[in-house]
Amino acid sequence: MADLENPAQDAARAVGGHPRAAAHGDAGHPHPPTPRTGINTRRTPVGSRWAPYALVAPFFLFLGAFGVFPLLATAWTSLHRVELTAPAEAEWVGLHNYARLLDDAFFWNALANTVVIGIASTVPQLLLALGVAHLLDVRLRGRGVFRVVALAPYATSVAAATLVFALFYGRDHGMANWALGAAGLPPVDWQNGPWASKLAVSSIVVWRWTGYNALIYLAAMQTVPRELYEAAALDGASRWRQFLHVTLPGIRPAIAFTVLVSTIGATQLFGEPLLFGSGAGASGGADHQFQTLGLYLYEQGWVNLHLGRAAAIAWAMLLILVVLFGAVRLLRAGLARERRAS
Repeated sequence: MADLENPAQDAARAVGGHPRAAAHGDAGHPHPPTPRTGINTRRTPVGSRWAPYALVAPFFLFLGAFGVFPLLATAWTSLHRVELTAPAEAEWVGLHNYARLLDDAFFWNALANTVVIGIASTVPQLLLALGVAHLLDVRLRGRGVFRVVALAPYATSVAAATLVFALFYGRDHGMANWALGAAGLPPVDWQNGPWASKLAVSSIVVWRWTGYNALIYLAAMQTVPRELYEAAALDGASRWRQFLHVTLPGIRPAIAFTVLVSTIGATQLFGEPLLFGSGAGASGGADHQFQTLGLYLYEQGWVNLHLGRAAAIAWAMLLILVVLFGAVRLLRAGLARERRAS
């Protein structure tokens, strides 16, 4: 009977293995099982370790060259008396440039003008942007054309838009006074009036930035689930209540973003008031009636040639924004604690 056995089985018995192993492998030299240690023996090349840092290095280089370095250089300049005609001859004065701002009537006038123009331009701008975005969110024919039209003012040059508005608000031949005369109202000196000039500059900002903010709101509105509107409609909510209780909560982050950006832009407002007044330049009118902080900074640094004072104004603008947004965050945190407590 031994002669009738399979030769592979004999070979397996000879090596003490399994018949299948002997049939598929070398009977005399079976392959030992490879131990699994769980350790990757392959080494990562040195170059691949530094590849991510090399990819992000250009961003940090540009940030340091055009962001951090100018910020630190401006802070250092604000602590010196530096003239534009002799920038290498800097005299250390400490916080003297900041102390001068506290007693500078022109600085406080520029700050008040910036606040008034900022409020008069930001609030109507964002309200109009919400309305335009809500209209564009409805399924209309040619929505793409309306979106391009809404964004066209943002793509227009600041100089071109401001010069057109200066003609529109002309005292003798402007269309604004022509419309007022047609309505039986007296003409307004838009460029020299203390309040009229601020409203005129604010209207330029509203015209330029409403479409930009409307497209941001439109993109946020399109992310709100349509099921929420359907559920609100089934509950009998009108379009207005759907807008208040569904749309506005859904686009709250976009609203916070536009408020932040608009506030920063209002603080740095420069081009519109610079070009609006006829020959006013950086003074913001004959009586500085619409001179903003950006214009006052430019006047001190590049008209009066006082770089140290201009640098102090720039840092004062930054500190004002930091204090403002810090106060808003504290207020929101307090309101949130009160809601949790109630």
